[in-house]
Parts: sequence; C-alpha cells; structure tokens
Amino acid sequence: MKQAKLFISLFMLLLAVGCGNGKESEEREGHAVSGSVEDYEQLVEPNNILGFSLLDKMDPDENGNIFISPTSALMALLIAYNGAEAKTKAEMEEVLELNGLTVDEINKANRALVDMLTKDSEGFELSIANSIWLNEEYHFTGAFEKKAIDYFDAEIFEINVFDTTSVDQINNWVNDSTDGKIEEIIEAPLHPDMVTLLINALYFNGKWTYEFDEGNTKTSTFFSPEREMDVPFMVLEEELEYVENETFQAVKLPYGKGEMNMQVILPNEGVSLGEVAKEMNSESWKELQTQFKETNGMIKLPKFQVEYETILNESLQQLGMISAFDNKEADFSQMIEENAPLWIHKVKQKTFINVNEEGSEAAAATSVEMRTTSAIIGDDFYMDVNRPFLFTISMEESNVNLFIGLISSPEQV
Repeated sequence: MKQAKLFISLFMLLLAVGCGNGKESEEREGHAVSGSVEDYEQLVEPNNILGFSLLDKMDPDENGNIFISPTSALMALLIAYNGAEAKTKAEMEEVLELNGLTVDEINKANRALVDMLTKDSEGFELSIANSIWLNEEYHFTGAFEKKAIDYFDAEIFEINVFDTTSVDQINNWVNDSTDGKIEEIIEAPLHPDMVTLLINALYFNGKWTYEFDEGNTKTSTFFSPEREMDVPFMVLEEELEYVENETFQAVKLPYGKGEMNMQVILPNEGVSLGEVAKEMNSESWKELQTQFKETNGMIKLPKFQVEYETILNESLQQLGMISAFDNKEADFSQMIEENAPLWIHKVKQKTFINVNEEGSEAAAATSVEMRTTSAIIGDDFYMDVNRPFLFTISMEESNVNLFIGLISSPEQV
C-alpha cells in the first residue's frame, strides 16, 4: 500500500517524541536508578535519526509495506553497547548518535526514557521489556549484569543451548511481552556457538481520542503502485492538528488524552511516497512538528494490519556499525567473564500493527544474537547437515569404503 507504507513506518518513531511533560520521571518500585527530562531527551534525537536512517534502507514486504520500531532496535543495541570496547564501541556510538555521552549518561537516559514512556495513562497502554538469555556455560561480568538490571530492567535467564525447550522459553517470553502479537523471534535449534541473546519487546495499545464511527466505514478504492484494491475506509470529521504544503498533507490523530498520536503523511498528487520519505529525516521531522495548527476537517483512513520482519545487519553495517558483526574485529570484552571472542551474529526485528475504528495496537521485538567461535563444551555434540556433504559406506574391520558419495542436492525418488 503506497500511502500506508510511510505512516505505518513512522508510527513507532512517535513513541520517543510525543509524551513528555517537563517533570522528573518517577522512580518506581524496584528501580535502582531514575532520571529526569534532561536525561531522556538525550536519546530522542538518536532514536529518530536511527529510525529514519533504517527506514531508508529497509526492503518492503510483498505488499510494499515497511514497519519498524527504532525504539526497540535502539534499546536492544544499547544493551549490547554496554559490553563493547575499542573500535566496536566507537562505531556503535557513531551509528547510534551517542557521541559526547558517557556510558553512564546513556544508561541513565535510557532509564528515564523507559520511565517516561511507560507511565500510567488512561488512554493507552505501553509496555517495554528486556530479557537476556545466556548460554549456561558462560557468565556475565558483574558490571554488565548490574547495568542491564538497573538501567534496562532486564530479566536474565541461563539456558542450555542444546535443549530444545530453551527456544520455547524464549519465544513464550516474547509472546507474553507483546500480548500475543509476536509469537516467536527465534527458530529451533539454537546455534551451539550462541553465547547470549538480547531481546527488547515493545507493546502499544491506544484508543483514539476521537473514535471513528464504525457506521461510517465504507469500502472504497485504494490505488497502490501495482494495482487498485477495494479496502474499508474509516471516516472522521473533527478539529485536528493539520498541516499541508506543496509536497504533502499531514494530520495528527491523538490517542487517549493526547499524550500520544499517529501522524498520517499523505503525498500530494504527482508526488511519490519515495520522494517524501527521502526528504524525511530527524531535522525535517522536527521542523514539521512546529507547523501543525488546529484545523477543522475530515480524514478517510484505510483500516489495515501489517506484520513485518527484517534482519538489520546489512543496514546497520551500511550506517557504519561494521566491526560489531566481524568475528575477528568485534570487541565485546566487557560483557562476559570468559576469554571468548564475541560478535553480533544477527539483529532481527519483527513488528505488528492493527489500525481500526477504536484505535491502534502495535508491537515490536528486536533480538541481538551474539556468538563466539566455539561453544561446544564437554560431551555435547551438534551437527547440522544443511549443505552439500560427502558420505561413505565402510567396513568397520578393514576400513574399506564400500561406497562413497557427494551429495549436493539430496533429492528423494
């Protein structure tokens, strides 16, 4: 869907910019640390820059849609950042726009941002959860574990990577943390070289301040780049914050008491969505926010639901985070006690959104899988014959190979 592609992609960016109130974050029970508005504001710009940077590099799904959560990605990567050193740490700082901030300042900003986003509200539900899954043969450094708990509220679980139930345990946590909207983030079996899996889960459920009357929803034509399609359109006539220019129209649809909103950006006739998306960055987004004015009007918005999945490795490498993915150059020496080289094997994100007359429900889960050169320990054994292989049929006593073969395509007859 052409127009849907941009506004669903931008939706999660609003989590970090739409609900500050100028007061200090409340220190909630169980939190060892807290922070102020000045703290969390230091991560708003990095969050939005990362979002627009990733958006520019994402591939659309089969329907032409993209839907990402920069907030979920940022928080998962910040956990990994706490274990980084040297070149790896410097590259992560640059890509995540953390230059000039100390590790403690970054962590305190994250703590304050989470507190601010998840404060009680009548109009929407927003939860953020972090978990860390550690191969039981390894041990986190005391400093890394303390920061993960204090600043990220991370739950830490030790698992047996050879036990198939570990995958179920991980996916059940993701499923529970996203209210069932993302059922799994990892597939079986776990790789024996996996040392740790860092996961951020984010769930949002918001009711429109001004609900769309279901009786006004009518089927109409939506013109996608490839074809025309009939979809249900919701209709709302209300005084809303609105702006238009020579390139697009934009409107804010608030949730609850207005602490959060969805901003819908519609390219003008003759202007492609790609043109608008290309011009959108953190600075232009900030400028756009100053141009909205209360205006009476009507919006027709298609109901939609999107599930999106992407691997962020290539995009993060293109942005400059290179050594973290290199098994020879990565330096995460501050993460575990053992003298084992760690690197990021995969950064994966899955998202979900449903927009209807009542409001919006959205979820995201980001996993950062970290591996080492060899995690096969003791008597455990693992072999995944998932590529061309050689085989023989041999006589044990004489070691005579009765048959020998090379299998590149194991077809069945």
